[in-house]
Amino acid sequence: MNLKAFASTFLFLALIFAEDARSQFPSFRLYPSTANQIEPVIVRHPTNHNIMFASSFTIRLSFKSEGVYVTTDGGATWRGTDTLAGAPVTNHGGDPGPMIDKDGRFILTHQGGFVLGMYSNFSTNQGLTWSANNQIAGDDQDKGSPATDDVPTSPYYGRTYLIWTRFTNPFPAVLSYTTNGGVNWSSITQVNNSLSGRQSVGPQMVIGPEGQCYATWASASLSSPFAELGIGFAKSTNGGVNWSVNENAYQCNGIKTSSLQPWGIRVNGNPWIDVDRTGGPRNGWIYIVEAEKNLAPAGTDPDIVFHRSTDGGTTWSPGVRVNQDPINNGRNQIFPAMRVDENGGINVIYIDGRNSPDSAQTYLSRSTDGGTTWKDYLVSDHKFKPKGIAGAGSGNQGDNLGITSGNNKLWPVWMDDVTGVYQVWTAPIDLSTIGINQISAEVPESFKLMQNYPNPFNPSTKIRFSVPSDARGSVVKIVVYDALGKEVSLLANQYFTPGEYETDFTSSGIASGVYFYSMYVDGKSVATKRMAALK
Repeated sequence: MNLKAFASTFLFLALIFAEDARSQFPSFRLYPSTANQIEPVIVRHPTNHNIMFASSFTIRLSFKSEGVYVTTDGGATWRGTDTLAGAPVTNHGGDPGPMIDKDGRFILTHQGGFVLGMYSNFSTNQGLTWSANNQIAGDDQDKGSPATDDVPTSPYYGRTYLIWTRFTNPFPAVLSYTTNGGVNWSSITQVNNSLSGRQSVGPQMVIGPEGQCYATWASASLSSPFAELGIGFAKSTNGGVNWSVNENAYQCNGIKTSSLQPWGIRVNGNPWIDVDRTGGPRNGWIYIVEAEKNLAPAGTDPDIVFHRSTDGGTTWSPGVRVNQDPINNGRNQIFPAMRVDENGGINVIYIDGRNSPDSAQTYLSRSTDGGTTWKDYLVSDHKFKPKGIAGAGSGNQGDNLGITSGNNKLWPVWMDDVTGVYQVWTAPIDLSTIGINQISAEVPESFKLMQNYPNPFNPSTKIRFSVPSDARGSVVKIVVYDALGKEVSLLANQYFTPGEYETDFTSSGIASGVYFYSMYVDGKSVATKRMAALK
């Protein structure tokens, strides 16, 4: 290849890489401040999806607390503070666990500061004022994760649970619950015993479609390097009183280390659990993700690995690699957080180093077929270099992200220090437009629908369309029909700024044959094209 041809090829590849590395989701901070905000978690109101409550572990010099960030208008505006005003304000130590119960009461669990233990506070006015600290457990505890029963038909409707690790032998997952919005908490129930020579770390809990309690944790070695060797799972059908336990539901190789390169930060695999409660064909399926390496399907660098159970946790599928970058490429994927949205889509966000040798961004992987196949989307619109934070522990920059959904949107939260201090960021993701990429900002003269390519196609094809400057807020709708005129897929239904756009259509779930796709503007047909699916 001559020098000119090489240069042209290099430029072409660079443009492709730049396109692939560009986010379609503008990012913003929930509550801009000068405090470090790490370990963000976000939840939404069980019935009013316009109300969301996020929290973080906040650090300002030697002062530690939990942030309170609230929206009551679906994310259009946010209010907040970096200090949880539950007396005494000096006894707050992070690991926040926000929750909103069936009555709209805010509950926030957290570690103690000067006095060890697990604590909670509650608010009856959407986080404006808070109760005093309520000690749930004393001594050394770790990483509480709350869940609330918001299933109206459940016999335990309204019960809010907290699961965490007790740092005394046998280092089990333990649980307490409140039936009155955090005013009082039950005596502590030990969920499991841990395997010999192991500890149960990073426990998390979720409520099933009939009020079942499902819990998971990483079964980690008690000896250096404290590897996470398996995933434990437990189930309760009587409100967390009794549990059926599988200490090793499946094997894993979590990434627990005190110096993940190239960033030199402390990390954990931290399993995340969720369940389909849509009432659809996968209702009741349970999903777990964990960051792993050196055990297939993970590669030699950290990858996000997914397992599912279709029988209430009795058996588990083989692992599926969630992130779709090339395997064994030396780039890290860490800190997965998962949300099953109201349509049954599985959404996993994580910190990802695929686009830079030393920096990271936030990615989303999404599956609409129960976790069999995945597609990646770049979420954050900027990069940062992970690093430890003074006052957070050696090499610690926080070890979890968060995500929720509502109003047909995803709301991921992550921490990064692109501003010079770690802050909680988000980027709302409209599920009706995910995967629709603006490929040109050049303003076209008219609405236009282009022929798909390739055509015929298997398994996917790309569809392009243009939106002119005189759109004036018009709603653009792209619909796929079969040969009988039955709607097969809605690809777009929203406002677009002027430019040229592209989206994918896959043949998953449809038969071979002729299909038509149409473009509508404010309900009026603009164009229809024909395409053929081959399988």
